[in-house]
Amino acid sequence: MKKKLSIVIPAYNEEKNISHLVAELDKSMAATGYDYEYIFVNDGSKDNTLHEIKLQAETHPHVFYIELSKNFGKDYALKAGIDMAKGDAIITMDADLQHPPHLLPQMLKYWEEGYDIIYTYREDANPHVSRFQKFASKQFYRFINAISDITLENGISDFRLMDEKVVAELKQITEYEIFFRGMVKWVGFLQVGIPYTPAARHTGEASYSFWKLVKLAVGSIMAFSVRPLYIATGLGLFFSVSALLYIPYIFISYFYGYDALSGWASLIATVAFFGGLQLLVLGIIGSYLGKIFMQTKHRPNYIIRSTNLVKPKK
Repeated sequence: MKKKLSIVIPAYNEEKNISHLVAELDKSMAATGYDYEYIFVNDGSKDNTLHEIKLQAETHPHVFYIELSKNFGKDYALKAGIDMAKGDAIITMDADLQHPPHLLPQMLKYWEEGYDIIYTYREDANPHVSRFQKFASKQFYRFINAISDITLENGISDFRLMDEKVVAELKQITEYEIFFRGMVKWVGFLQVGIPYTPAARHTGEASYSFWKLVKLAVGSIMAFSVRPLYIATGLGLFFSVSALLYIPYIFISYFYGYDALSGWASLIATVAFFGGLQLLVLGIIGSYLGKIFMQTKHRPNYIIRSTNLVKPKK
């Protein structure tokens, strides 16, 4: 019996890319000798993305769709597709054609050699984005590697192949604010990376704004590390000990009769500084408490409005 591959593709406002992506995937998959299915996850698109996917499903029996009830975010869309997939291996990729389908045979070769996870990363900076985006991306990975408990290659992407035993573990994860790039690294197993250069988007523009990227960075760090709490504790201890050094200054001022008003500016600056530091520390603690609060609600990661897939039995 042939092995089956499930290719999960989250899509948000990608109506003009769907037909081209299906055509490119068919070219790469036709010669592999595997059975395969494409699972498009419409993540609350505001254009005709779902309509285009349904048109492809009418003429391609291996094309399926999942329509989410709203825009839950890319990682939750990936989770929905992975939960519904039934392949011996699952491949995830973007719908904008920046992830080159011609790498699929190489990924399958590594899989047949025994690797459980084959992921891709940008060997060089993405030539299709601005200098600021290149700089921000590099600093993001540098920062998350320094402060979290996982190591991510600069430019690691959501274009990856995962064996069914890896997928079985990922399906059990229902935590709030999933960061799949980190989660796939965290689960372990035998992994290998393939460098690639992203192609230009076929049509459309990237949907991630600056603030969305900031939110992603903060959520990613908090999902894999409690070091910010340790840093906050260390700052509190450092400044508490440093404050003791102010005691000799008080005695010297008293015995030498310094005018108290002469230190008014420095006093206000000190109070303002420590007040800001306290708010920063409270903000870090509050963010972790907020994540715990949201997790205890046990809300589903996503809600499916419609699909032409039959959910696999657990």
